[in-house]
Amino acid sequence: MSDNHEQHDHMNIPKYVGVFLVLVVGTILTYYAALVDMDSIFPGANTLVALLIAFTKMAVVMLFFMHVYWSKRLIWLSAIGSFFWLAIMFAFTLQDYLTRSEGVFGR
Repeated sequence: MSDNHEQHDHMNIPKYVGVFLVLVVGTILTYYAALVDMDSIFPGANTLVALLIAFTKMAVVMLFFMHVYWSKRLIWLSAIGSFFWLAIMFAFTLQDYLTRSEGVFGR
């Protein structure tokens, strides 16, 4: 093995199984969250719960499968920066969507 390459012995089989179980449980929770009508809490609660579960699953995949958890600070900075960029994109998209009039097709 070359000196320039780092060896990634961070993940072993039990950790992969743990990550797999987190992803499976997240998928099952998403399914059951879609079956329950949460509009009595506030409109769009189902979407918020599904997005929170998806965000958690995405974070687990990014941290462990993409080895960000064991990476240097610059990699962490770029990963966190991508979340801020995603938040900006969602904010502008929702701003456009929420300020539209009913138009031809209605809402």
